[in-house]
Amino acid sequence: MKPAPFDYLAPTSVEETLDVLREHGDDAKVLAGGQSLVPMLNFRLARPAVLVDINRVVGLDGIDVEDDTLRVGAMTRQRALETRLSAAIPGSAGGWGLLREAAGHIGHLHIRARGTIGGSLAHADPAAELPAAVTALGATLVLRTADGAREVGPEEFFEGYFTTCLAADELLTQVRVPAWPAGTRSCLVEVSRRRGDFAQVAVAAVVSVQDGRVTRAGIALAGVAPSTVQAPAIVEGLLGQVPQPDTIAELADDFAATLDPLSDTHGPAEYRRALARHLLRRALTDATGPGGTAVAPAA
Repeated sequence: MKPAPFDYLAPTSVEETLDVLREHGDDAKVLAGGQSLVPMLNFRLARPAVLVDINRVVGLDGIDVEDDTLRVGAMTRQRALETRLSAAIPGSAGGWGLLREAAGHIGHLHIRARGTIGGSLAHADPAAELPAAVTALGATLVLRTADGAREVGPEEFFEGYFTTCLAADELLTQVRVPAWPAGTRSCLVEVSRRRGDFAQVAVAAVVSVQDGRVTRAGIALAGVAPSTVQAPAIVEGLLGQVPQPDTIAELADDFAATLDPLSDTHGPAEYRRALARHLLRRALTDATGPGGTAVAPAA
């Protein structure tokens, strides 16, 4: 199939992009990596009057650290996040390695070479790995308009199936992730039908342990609800505790029982609950033990 007709604009600065978005509003659609948008255009699921290509915009990519905060430009390619994070940030300190793990689970090499971190977040697929990772890490997302900028957390940004709080004249420009303390480990695990497929269920976990006890934790799940789900009950149950296997299993089981995922062609709701229960146990065990820094393959 072919896309419906549209006008094509390719601004070269953030300011020019924001002016275009303010002028065209809901009639405009932003093109970043195009890994999700282009198929939607071809199937005519998206019919923008104006396509705004931001690939030539200067200053929207890059990975750096400022004031103990990791800053990732929205146009940073997923492959760059996967391969350059360690080089840009020695040791990927402070739990930031979770982003590298999440990027490694996305699609295949050619998809990651083109897809962007901002595009994945703005697309808001409830089964995507990067939304779960930034949610677990407590990141903030910088949204800009021609009149100014605001920062929002993932719980505000992700509103439902493929839906975010982005206004028609707003552009996601950066993701900011504050450093986690020393003694932090992270893990992302998922189950997918085939390597490179979207997760049926994924769990991202980041845990700080000091003197054998949990001092901070962030846990998020993908594939179990219309948007990424946080697990505050598990975090509360872990804080101040020695992360024993029995404690982890009980917290994972209790939280998974509260989930209400939809049934689909890949399995009933109970199947996803069982996956969530298993993956929560696995992710928390890895994030609190010596295996927490390793990239866990899809099951």
